Amino acid sequence: MEDYKSNSREEIYSAKVKAGKRTYFFDVKSTRSNDYYLTITESKKRFKDDGFTYEKHKIFLYKEDFKKFMDALNGSIDHIKELMPDVDFDQFEKEHDHDSEVAEVSNRTENNTDSELKWE
Repeated sequence: MEDYKSNSREEIYSAKVKAGKRTYFFDVKSTRSNDYYLTITESKKRFKDDGFTYEKHKIFLYKEDFKKFMDALNGSIDHIKELMPDVDFDQFEKEHDHDSEVAEVSNRTENNTDSELKWE
């Protein structure tokens, strides 16, 4: 277990999205060869008899898959919108603007300059 912790990569950038009972974390990390990748983690709080625990699911996304991932995500969302033409999806943004939480946790690189992962 100790070896695992020593091999973990420094987070270059992290953002958190609270969505109801779930929280999503978007973390940019670097490899040993100074390449970058994204981890997307879904965290759900689960209650037990004696307290609670967090159930986590993680996706690793590498640069060669960014465009394919974004195309599939956007295509899937567009398809849902086509299936539900009477729904005003913009209303959800307006309703949650004041209480939605998208928080940038950190944004740093090894030379302490700001950087951001861009998918387009």
